Amino acid sequence: MKLPIYVVDAFTKRAFAGNPAAVVPLDAPLPDAVMQAMAAEHNLSETAFVMREATGWRLRWFTPKAEVESCGHATLATAFVLARELGHAPPFTFHTLSGALVVEAEEARFVLDFPARLSEAATPPSGLAAALGAEPREVHRARDWICVMESPEQVATLAPNHAALAALPGAERVIVTAAGGDGVDITSRFFAVKVGVPEDPVTGTAHVQLVPFWAARLGRKSLVCRQASARGGTLWCEWRGDRVRMAGDAVLYAKGKIHLPAP
Repeated sequence: MKLPIYVVDAFTKRAFAGNPAAVVPLDAPLPDAVMQAMAAEHNLSETAFVMREATGWRLRWFTPKAEVESCGHATLATAFVLARELGHAPPFTFHTLSGALVVEAEEARFVLDFPARLSEAATPPSGLAAALGAEPREVHRARDWICVMESPEQVATLAPNHAALAALPGAERVIVTAAGGDGVDITSRFFAVKVGVPEDPVTGTAHVQLVPFWAARLGRKSLVCRQASARGGTLWCEWRGDRVRMAGDAVLYAKGKIHLPAP
């Protein structure tokens, strides 16, 4: 069986930046084990599988190790492929493990509408600061741990011990963040080694947690956000109560064919 595949760099205007995702359009469902094996073969932070349905599109995301319930950059990449490569007109309604997610187009950017996740102050797992290589100023918890650092420069230069992070109980995903940065409102990085992603280059699901947190602190609902990974990426975000809107650019890196072995 041959399947199309696209690799898209999301949350960036140029190749070799942002967060790369593989997008595989389907005409018929594949077994979960096959999709997981394909994601492991691609070895990107996420592979998205998308299939047309009567009321929109079925969308699933797999890391090299597991299916995930939500993924921002691979959703953006999927909308880009549907609109720019396959000729479908947005908006797109994606049916996912997180419910229905709508992606619109605004000029050159795509805008994701995701559920917001609120956080509260929390006691971090023992050893978190040592694994990060720095003591957070504050620690909060939404879905993930949110570690507030002293400055965006400290966020950008942090060199965590990924093996130590993987060994921490209850620390599957860790966000480090600070207010400010070069031309942006907030800076962050995201580590999820336990699900096969030591550092995610640009993470939409981190920002559904960060945007409500920082919007309340900074006193404004619209924020320009920079994820300071080696690749880097920018998100234009807005907090709307129980939703977060995230706008970003994307660029096609590659397209081709997958040759699946016969069952």
